[in-house]
Amino acid sequence: MDQYEEDTFLTAAGPAAGAARVIAVTSGKGGVGKSNLTVNLGLALASLNRRVIILDADLGLANVEVLLGVSPPYTIYDCLYRNRDIREVLLPAPGGIQFISGGSGFLELANLDRARRQRLISSLAVLDTLADYILIDTGAGLSKNVLGFLAAAGEVIVVITPEPTSLTDGYSLIKVLARFRSHREVLLVINRAAGDQEALATARRVEMVAERFLNLPVNYLGHLPEDRAVNRAVREQRPFVLADPRCRAARNVTAMARTLATGRREEAPPPGARGFVGRLLKIFG
Repeated sequence: MDQYEEDTFLTAAGPAAGAARVIAVTSGKGGVGKSNLTVNLGLALASLNRRVIILDADLGLANVEVLLGVSPPYTIYDCLYRNRDIREVLLPAPGGIQFISGGSGFLELANLDRARRQRLISSLAVLDTLADYILIDTGAGLSKNVLGFLAAAGEVIVVITPEPTSLTDGYSLIKVLARFRSHREVLLVINRAAGDQEALATARRVEMVAERFLNLPVNYLGHLPEDRAVNRAVREQRPFVLADPRCRAARNVTAMARTLATGRREEAPPPGARGFVGRLLKIFG
């Protein structure tokens, strides 16, 4: 199979029946709680009887495994270069979810030979049979790696705080996403809001500016308040949804999960893991 045939196959393959929803969680700047939201949103979806896999693609920062209190013996690199089966790399975590540590494996995407490209596609395509949701914890900012994951994912959640720098950087990221023309909408989560009103006002500012200047709807998914339970859970390396399920942050993230699970459906079938990897390899290739 030559390069043209391979790319044609990838784009024509389409979503598999029962393909997982691939959702990338990202932010314009670091330190806004993106990984914490990813982990706890995954756990909240799992509590709704959804099968969830988290892919830690925040390269060089092992935040997901730290937040889960799990030390992975293998990463996606072992799947690509050390012949580990994807099921060995897929690790169980508290709360009934599973996760894959990215390690440095995804840094090699642009340099994969044809055999490893096909291995990656075949390996991650298996995830469609194992998950209803694949949550991708991307890095922060506008690097090629981050933008590649966002462009390839079926859905995108952008996390910002009410701070002016986070607001500006988050909008810059959404502006770049609008140029891709690959998503019907961007979902917005406000973290560390002083209250409902501050969260709503922050979201409305972003939505209004996007409506005026961008051809990409931005829709408010919800917010996480300042909550001592969140800080305590991070220190204890135990997600707050498990450590204190009745805290305000846990209730809010569960509401977000319900919205995703019951209130939002794509018009077209989700691309699934296979479609996501195919687009990702085209971008990096």
